[in-house]
Amino acid sequence: MGQHGDRVRQSLLDSAEELFATHGIDAVSNRHIAEHAGNANHSAVAYHFGGRDELIRALLERHATETKLRRTQLVAVLGENPDLRDLLSCLILPWTDQLASMPRPSWRARLLQQLRSVPSGMELISMMSDPLEDDLIQQTRAFLADVPPPVLAGRAWIMGRMVTDVCARYESLVQQDSIDPDWTGLAYFIIDAAVGILSAPVTSVGDFLSARTSAN
Repeated sequence: MGQHGDRVRQSLLDSAEELFATHGIDAVSNRHIAEHAGNANHSAVAYHFGGRDELIRALLERHATETKLRRTQLVAVLGENPDLRDLLSCLILPWTDQLASMPRPSWRARLLQQLRSVPSGMELISMMSDPLEDDLIQQTRAFLADVPPPVLAGRAWIMGRMVTDVCARYESLVQQDSIDPDWTGLAYFIIDAAVGILSAPVTSVGDFLSARTSAN
């Protein structure tokens, strides 16, 4: 595509990330994204990405290589018998390290928060594949084999939302200069909470967070 085309794509991605994070996925049009990027061609998103889903997929993928590399590095130094905290660290730290490396202001955490709030966004997130991440999740489930599956599924949902929402809140506070950023400290704060959520005693067993499905 050439250097000019690459610059235009990056400008559109930056514009989309900020607008989606600020206003929500469904409130932002492709034309609005192009205008915010300073592009006079209102069809620029379609031209450079093919469509809206492809744009969002490109947003999700553009930092994936760095995140996967960081996760690989963390897994490489795990001992033979990692505990729950070790496994969760390998899942959470690559994400917070990515956020720490981004220029200010950043919109990444708030983008993911907005994507998780709409079914189409969740579907695109679920399509992202990282075999090492999947393996870590399976090891975590095996470590928590005594927790009933529906309870573990519900706690995992809570943990996922917690990580996203806390990082989005922190990102916003950093942008406002309300705090001195310490993403590593925040990461271990989240990891502590995640260990507690997943391994807490079970006093009520049920599938409380899944929608009921009708029989065919």
